[in-house]
Amino acid sequence: MRIDILTLFPNMFTNVLGESMLHKATLNGQVEYNVVNFRDFADNKHHTVDDYPYGGGAGMVLKAQPIVDAVQDIKTKSNSKNPRVILLCPQGKRYNQKMAEQLSKEEHLIFICGHYEGYDERIREMVVTDEISIGDFILTGGELGAMVIIDSVVRLLPGVLGNEQSPVQDSFSTGLLEHPQYTRPRDFRGYKVPDVLLSGDHKKIEEWRKKESLKRTLQRRPDLLEEYPLTEQEKKWLIELKEEQN
Repeated sequence: MRIDILTLFPNMFTNVLGESMLHKATLNGQVEYNVVNFRDFADNKHHTVDDYPYGGGAGMVLKAQPIVDAVQDIKTKSNSKNPRVILLCPQGKRYNQKMAEQLSKEEHLIFICGHYEGYDERIREMVVTDEISIGDFILTGGELGAMVIIDSVVRLLPGVLGNEQSPVQDSFSTGLLEHPQYTRPRDFRGYKVPDVLLSGDHKKIEEWRKKESLKRTLQRRPDLLEEYPLTEQEKKWLIELKEEQN
């Protein structure tokens, strides 16, 4: 996968992309990052990338020319025919795990990180394929949002995590929150590991994990259950869990 990032603050990405799994993925040839300062594409002598909005209003608006030219330059140099060009924007579709899984199947992603009051609308019209928001809150710019999405996508690439089952069992990947996890010691200051996890009975362990996953989702994110396709057994567990709550 190739990931291009258009930003006015390229140094923000240096440590993030150079550490942990994001860095290992580059060493293993699974992903290539290219951070571009789109100020370099400004066609005026002062390299300005923003201007006052037509019609008046607070703040400054990012100009179309530097960003559109930067995206077109990336497409030309990469010979990429149909990259996903992602605009980080509070008006975009709220990001979730399903979107991460979809993006992880792409060969080329381009992220546009905005600043100031907003974007010239023609950026959306001319080059953007997706608008994404990581939540209902406002950040200073799109850089942190891009980092979040990149991390969630790259970890899904085959071989990045080492254990292929890790991303499959994560919260949201199954449609439910993940079950509780434990490691040694068996008894930590009076808090003990559930006996079933020490039983060696894999069928019972799997059943316990499924039920606990359902229980945790009911307690913390019941909204996820609205679209989750419950099995007959899970329906029975859910009735029991709701009765326990009452």
